[in-house]
Amino acid sequence: MTSIFAVTDNEDILALQPRLTAADAGVRRIALIDLADLEEPDGLLWLVDRLRQDPAEDVRAEAARLLEAWEDEAVVQALCEALTDPAPAVQSAAAQSLSLLKTAAAGRVILPWTTHADVSVRIAAFRALRELRFAEAAPAAFAALEDADASVRREAVGVLGWLKQLDALPALAQLASDDPDTEVRRAATGALGLASDAEVLPALRQALHDPAWQVREEAATTLGKVGHSDAGPALVEALNDDYWQVRLRVTRSLGRLRFAPARDALIDTLGHRISNLRKEAALALGELNDRGAVAALQAAQDDGDPEVRKAVRIALSQLQ
Repeated sequence: MTSIFAVTDNEDILALQPRLTAADAGVRRIALIDLADLEEPDGLLWLVDRLRQDPAEDVRAEAARLLEAWEDEAVVQALCEALTDPAPAVQSAAAQSLSLLKTAAAGRVILPWTTHADVSVRIAAFRALRELRFAEAAPAAFAALEDADASVRREAVGVLGWLKQLDALPALAQLASDDPDTEVRRAATGALGLASDAEVLPALRQALHDPAWQVREEAATTLGKVGHSDAGPALVEALNDDYWQVRLRVTRSLGRLRFAPARDALIDTLGHRISNLRKEAALALGELNDRGAVAALQAAQDDGDPEVRKAVRIALSQLQ
């Protein structure tokens, strides 16, 4: 232990030595915080050492948290190694610190860990790379779309989405349709919003009929983002979905698409028992620019919900 202190002449660090080497783990943990507050590069040696070697889980976890502000290669490597720590608290703290890194150099250190045998390590590595938007991670993310673990596949989808990898769209469309995991299908469906043409519409239309309402909700949102009027008929049909959450997103997307043939279905939605859905229907009708909706909107001006009344006023101002 004392060999680390032999390489510094920083008086503030040396003054902390008795507490940093104390037998009591609680004292050591607080001393680590004081050491980090000094923001001295020499202090990194001790923080990294404690992350790797301190016998107390709480101290190792604290070291992992305190290292979040440092992007030195040695620190990033130590945090990656800590993903394999036997204590879940240390793993979690290391993963969180890695997710806050911002440099490409850090990404290069993290990248090899995406193929680690431990599922939790692969998940944490991809999550960190997603936040980095590290372009060199794309090939690894492509490969991980076939990972046996659903959580890894979901993180890989996130990386490809953040990187706006248009060449990933066919693979993402396949996942959106066929992956056995609901959250993977949902993530892949959302990632299809990268598209600017109609090639993803078949997969998104299929996702509107997914057994999981969360996937249908995501599909409705994504169809609005893609912005093709060809999606209109499928969205109108989805206004009959059993879940109001799906119908709300459908309504919003129909307004975004300005899909005029949806007028009558949206007018019917103005009478739904869920006020949030009535509000979205009013706003969507305003977007259609169809004066045929004026009478229905005027009739809704006395709605019992103030947010609905406000949406109605906005819609009427657009149509007059």
